[in-house]
Amino acid sequence: MIKNIIVSVLLLTSIIVMGQRTTSSPYSFFGIGDEFSKTTVEQSAMGGIGVAYSHYKYLNFSNPAAFANLRYSTYSLGMLNTDLTVKTADTKQSSSATALSYVALAFPIGDTAGFSFGMQPITSVGYSLINSSLDDDGNTTEISLFEGTGGVSRFYGSFGVKLFKGFALGVEGDFSFGNVENSITNQIANVSLATKYKETIALRGGSVKFGALYDYKLKDKLNLTVGAVVKLGNDLSAEGENLTYSLVLGPNGGESVRDTLVNQNGDKIIDIDGDYNLPIKTSFGVGLGEVDKWYAGVEYESQDAISPEGLLESSNGAYKYGKSDKISLGGFYLPKANSISSYWNRITYRAGFRYSNTGLLVNGSTNDTNFTEIKDFGISFGVGLPLKQLSTVNMGFEFGKRGTTDNNLIEEDYFKFRLSLSLSEKWFVKRRID
Repeated sequence: MIKNIIVSVLLLTSIIVMGQRTTSSPYSFFGIGDEFSKTTVEQSAMGGIGVAYSHYKYLNFSNPAAFANLRYSTYSLGMLNTDLTVKTADTKQSSSATALSYVALAFPIGDTAGFSFGMQPITSVGYSLINSSLDDDGNTTEISLFEGTGGVSRFYGSFGVKLFKGFALGVEGDFSFGNVENSITNQIANVSLATKYKETIALRGGSVKFGALYDYKLKDKLNLTVGAVVKLGNDLSAEGENLTYSLVLGPNGGESVRDTLVNQNGDKIIDIDGDYNLPIKTSFGVGLGEVDKWYAGVEYESQDAISPEGLLESSNGAYKYGKSDKISLGGFYLPKANSISSYWNRITYRAGFRYSNTGLLVNGSTNDTNFTEIKDFGISFGVGLPLKQLSTVNMGFEFGKRGTTDNNLIEEDYFKFRLSLSLSEKWFVKRRID
């Protein structure tokens, strides 16, 4: 039954992923947007671990070598809802965003290999910020509206194969694509026309990731797993244009364009041609557990500073990039996988936490050297609810905090609810006639 519906659902949900906004964070103003977690709901509920973890029916977006242990064809669909509270030193505002987070299909190849492909967003832009200037009497003299939309998504294909007992290698290739639009609208008091600066960029690029996974069986049914992943450095090409024009703002937010302003070169449109350079990223993890009983793991990820090249600098030194790193710890507990008497004993319980230096440094003052590193911390938990046969509904909950109110910056408190449907069954089974 699953085989008859997966192709149409995969095509439909891929279109939905391409046209959605997955964030309302002000931090999506920087670079090419707010980075989207490239983990499954099951992984996210365990703090995002996955480099040293594999399962015979669950997908793994962290380590392509994990697909060598896949024994069932699995279709997975994930969704995310984020409730966000943004705070400055003296204000607070809340927002919410809901979106499809991934759609993927995986299936085993014989008894020693597995393949997966799918689509998911990797960055998202979705902010709307207002800045007002007041005179000595408290009257508004100028209003600036900062808005951004768009993001980057990817198609991926992963392959993992066992080379010998307990040891597997994997490779993943993807193609990233998307469009980002940023604009600044400025209205000065007692001036009939407003001005608007708009920058539109199309991003394209590919990347390759290699993974290794070693599973060593200890005594008393314990398994020790060690994993490593290297994502090679790659470039996202950025091409587009920006322009500045005058307009009349309507009472309901409508715009009536009057004229496009000419730049210093005498051209009305400035072409953008550059690259968004993503350096090599490495991850290492280790875990201990018992199959379909419990698992606990820890992993570490690091990456050097991202470097945009050849792009127009419209940020006026508001931010820059540094080295990023992340540590994650988590696991699961399954009371009794084949329990007949108790449904609760067949539920998988997951938990974890993570802490990261995001690599984004923001300048919140007029001092060009006063940059503050943005850090992110999250605590997560979740459950896997078994359905008939091998399918499950997975739910994940995460509480976290990003940023700070120091240095005139923004602090975010968020709650993320994740939901996925994982449909698994045996495919390509040769029929036997007695």
